Amino acid sequence: MKHYVVINADMTKGTINRNVYGHFSEHLGRCVYEGLWVGEDSPIPNTSGIRNDVVEALKEIRVPVLRWPGGCFADEYHWKDGIGPRGQRKRMVNTHWGGMVENNHFGTHEFMLLCELLGCEPYISGNVGSGTVQEMSEWVEYLTFDGESPMAELRKANGRAEPWKVKYFGVGNENWGCGGNMRPQYYADQYRQYQTFVRNYGDNKIYKIACGPNIDDYDWMERVMKDTHPFMDAISIHYYTIPGEFWKGKGAATGFSEDEWATTIRKAWFIDELITKHAAIMDRYDPSKRIGMIVDEWGTWFDVEVGTNPGFLYQQNTIRDALVAGISLNIFNEHCDRVVMANIAQMVNVLQSVILTEGEKMILTPTYHVFNMYKVHQDALLVDTHALPVGIQNEDRPHPSLSVSTSKDAQGLLHISLCNADLLSENEVTLDLRGLAAPGVLVTGTVMNSEIRDAHNTFEAPGVVMPSEFKAFAVEGTIIRVTLPRMSVTVLEVAPAMEA
Repeated sequence: MKHYVVINADMTKGTINRNVYGHFSEHLGRCVYEGLWVGEDSPIPNTSGIRNDVVEALKEIRVPVLRWPGGCFADEYHWKDGIGPRGQRKRMVNTHWGGMVENNHFGTHEFMLLCELLGCEPYISGNVGSGTVQEMSEWVEYLTFDGESPMAELRKANGRAEPWKVKYFGVGNENWGCGGNMRPQYYADQYRQYQTFVRNYGDNKIYKIACGPNIDDYDWMERVMKDTHPFMDAISIHYYTIPGEFWKGKGAATGFSEDEWATTIRKAWFIDELITKHAAIMDRYDPSKRIGMIVDEWGTWFDVEVGTNPGFLYQQNTIRDALVAGISLNIFNEHCDRVVMANIAQMVNVLQSVILTEGEKMILTPTYHVFNMYKVHQDALLVDTHALPVGIQNEDRPHPSLSVSTSKDAQGLLHISLCNADLLSENEVTLDLRGLAAPGVLVTGTVMNSEIRDAHNTFEAPGVVMPSEFKAFAVEGTIIRVTLPRMSVTVLEVAPAMEA
């Protein structure tokens, strides 16, 4: 298939917030325990219990923000159970995810240490579902108050004299479902009450995030925005790419058919429609776009791997997942006027993970490599880009085959991310760069692709799906002619050349 893409390099449309490349870690399966936390006595190299290999890999992709402790787990999490001497912490049953005993060894101090090691912002998800206003208020005080108070003294007694900086705080999670099965008008009242006591202490300013809708529940967005918009800084939405049916079988992570590939890619594209329609509702109550949209749970969700605990949500990660990631991130870039953060679900060993671990072993998934390739977009300017056509939609191709986004970094370099989601064919793409001061360009590229639709990395063969140098392009002045392999994610770096 042939595509013509116009890139107006002298026209920018806003800044791509680095937090669009954020992550999510929940007390679910082996995400926190084994994935991030192994304990100080583990033979696996660690820093105060946090495994070093995972931290180093995550630092490479410049994780900007990390959401914790859930997810549905947040709605049964009581933060005081996770502080103090670990041997004395209250044990609980994780009723949402596998019925396992949670020993609370990974709590507030451990999470904040993890964020410090990663150099990322913490995003705390507060408990509205089963918690109290006082509990949430005291957590904020414990975290951020620098003075004399009961919670500050408790923090000091637990070994932390100085308060932390915490900007992002979610007032509830999925309160339309596991967070209380609330109606939107009831949640709106709950939000107004709870957020009142999420206070700013000293120079720490909380960015308050309201629980938004699930998928296309536009009524929830309408009612919550109408009743609470003066009291929020952002509102979340959740959307998972599921080729099957949520309750009847979501589809396999590997060994899937061509039809399942097509359905998955088509459903990945649906996030664009969701953002557009939810943003239109937000515009009615917030025309100045003060309030951000946060997609704080997104990614693929398949049936668990055979032989694993169904409550652990452990799934393999293929080139198909890489395409879903690339397309989704391109879409988030293009909506930078509203989308200020996104958090892929989840960081390690759960759903669309960037890392999988097995004991002391660790592998990087195709999704990890997409985040590494795309990190050049963080805090860059979105460049006006038009793909004509973006694809042909018919029975043979039920989804656009090309996804593209362009940004300009602080050094003036252009980065063009291109996804060819076609299962069978290459894409021939002409990139017409306009508005450049230079008569020509210098181009380098990176590509990740596969000839097998469910290609994935394993602990036995960790390098099956990896990025490599991309050379399938020709430059004619400011025209770049690119041949994208089928099932591929590509990033081009374009620098001005004073001689064409």
